[in-house]
Amino acid sequence: MSDYDKQDERQRLTPLQLAVTREGATEPAFSGDYVYHKGDGSYHCVCCDSPLFDSATKYDSGSGWPSFTAPHDNRNVTTLLDTSHGMRRLEVRCANCDAHLGHVFDDGPGADGKRFCINSAALNFEGEEEASDE
Repeated sequence: MSDYDKQDERQRLTPLQLAVTREGATEPAFSGDYVYHKGDGSYHCVCCDSPLFDSATKYDSGSGWPSFTAPHDNRNVTTLLDTSHGMRRLEVRCANCDAHLGHVFDDGPGADGKRFCINSAALNFEGEEEASDE
């Protein structure tokens, strides 16, 4: 885990971001900032800023949440069985800070057939122009 300050999250993040990332909540479908977002760059964890997904793997699944065919790097996310709400699904978490991100399903269009269905509230976007300015 990184050296970021978890206490700082309470000041930095919105109530929705905290509910999603730390309490496993789900934002309402079609309500997030990144559902229809089309910028070139990468999506990072809103809690610790780890790179999670690249815009090249984002697609419109019609589900109401940002969807990706693969993570930026498999080491940046973890999955665990979620049996809440009478379902069996794989929860996706940030490997660095354990933030809840969303779920992964086996109905995606990519080579592996995965759909990473991720809450916008768990993400920050860094555009390619922003990244090249550093």
